[in-house]
Amino acid sequence: MKILISDKLANEGVEILKAVDGFEVDVKTGLKPEELKNIIKDYDAIVIRSATKLKADIIEAADKLKFIGRAGVGLDNVDLLAATKKGIVAMNTPAGNTTSTAEQTWSLILALSRNIPQACASLKEGKWERSKFGGVELYGKILGIIGLGRIGSTVAKFAKAFGMTVIAYDPFLSIDVASQKGVEMVELEKLLKEADYISVHIPKSSETTNLISDKEFDLMKDSARLVNCARGGIVNESALIKALEEGKIRGCALDVYEKEPPDFNSPLFKFENCVATPHLGASTSEAQINVAIEIAETIRDALLGKGIANAANFPSVDAESYKILEPYINLGLKMGKFAGQLINGRMEAINIKYSGVVTDYKVAPITLSLVNGLLAPILGETVNSINALDLAKERGIDVQAINSTKEEEFVNCITAEIKTDKDPIIILGTLSGNNQPRIVKVNNVYVEAVPDGNMLFINNHDKPGVVGAVGTVLAEEHINIAGITFGRETEGGLAISVVNVDSEVPQKVIDKLKENKDILFVKFLKI
Repeated sequence: MKILISDKLANEGVEILKAVDGFEVDVKTGLKPEELKNIIKDYDAIVIRSATKLKADIIEAADKLKFIGRAGVGLDNVDLLAATKKGIVAMNTPAGNTTSTAEQTWSLILALSRNIPQACASLKEGKWERSKFGGVELYGKILGIIGLGRIGSTVAKFAKAFGMTVIAYDPFLSIDVASQKGVEMVELEKLLKEADYISVHIPKSSETTNLISDKEFDLMKDSARLVNCARGGIVNESALIKALEEGKIRGCALDVYEKEPPDFNSPLFKFENCVATPHLGASTSEAQINVAIEIAETIRDALLGKGIANAANFPSVDAESYKILEPYINLGLKMGKFAGQLINGRMEAINIKYSGVVTDYKVAPITLSLVNGLLAPILGETVNSINALDLAKERGIDVQAINSTKEEEFVNCITAEIKTDKDPIIILGTLSGNNQPRIVKVNNVYVEAVPDGNMLFINNHDKPGVVGAVGTVLAEEHINIAGITFGRETEGGLAISVVNVDSEVPQKVIDKLKENKDILFVKFLKI
């Protein structure tokens, strides 16, 4: 079997593959797209990093390819849909840089606490300014972690060695699982108010972009210190600059930025109490070796038939079954993303019921797709349609799927009930006549929503003029409506409006919609 390594990979990984009898390993880096397209037909597997772009045309030319291995987390340089249709499994290495990024976080926390960069620069200038660079101890302080996944959990473990109290916000982690890690789960507002140090460890998504902005900085202690080694854009940089200028926080440490490389004329780099590094979270020799070893072992085991790990698309199904399942897999994903952005509270259980023709097939790929969609708004690229159930289990979320023989409201449908510690939500989805996904019921309200692109989900009183008022506000902001559907529980009661729009809806527009006394809830969804 032939394996192509098309990006630079640590030698430890290359040697793992070369050591297997029957494996022929070619290392060819820097290939142009046409060059790769011409040779990829000869390979059973390819190992890449971020430089190689496996677009649909290249994947289509890969007649023998069975596996794609990405030495790293992101798979945005792989056309997963094309790979799935071609029967190619794409895999990544979500855990390879965990320790490296957690240690970078602690490097920044310590540097920020003891003014190490500033003191070093001062000393090298020939100054002896001991009193100027006095710091603070970590012992006894409260560390607030936003996102208690692999990296966040490792940061929490290290915090115990410093004698810190750890609190965390993670709506996708159960309180019991957090307790086992010695961490108290709290709501975001409580964390922001109480933490002396706040460390961000969540993926960037439509839900988490600008998660920390002006309102959140107003909640923090004046003595709080903020650290971000996750993704730029989760912390709004304009709001951060304002908070530093006004002394709303004591300082910050950043390894990531909204734009990379950042604007070096930004006021951020003028603050002495802002420690900054150029995205070094995974930049250790050990991390590079770890991801190389992990992806090499993953590709080796997959080719030898010993199992598939960390796959980002679906397990292979026969061609005829896939023709039937594909639209339902897509429906499940979109139902999950739709519901995942509307959840209020901490998820405790997901109950999925299938009815109709789909029950004649194995529904596991649909279940994985739906749970993937539910977790994606918070977990981002760390969750995929293979590891979704494992990640749900890690977070104490019980997932049950059943086939129903009972006659349902719709002949072929999927019902997803998501239970939380606050308000549960029930979503019913089906396919239109041309096999396109539709959300046809939300809790007790029937709708006919198209879960695609940019959407507004609105709860309102069933009163005359509400829909017109929504249209007026959007028109004033030059936001075009692509489609709208609405339903109600009872005449004059609770109603739901779902509006498809051609562009994203800014927060100021949402705030303007909320000024209408008959509009109870507005949420922008991106699917």
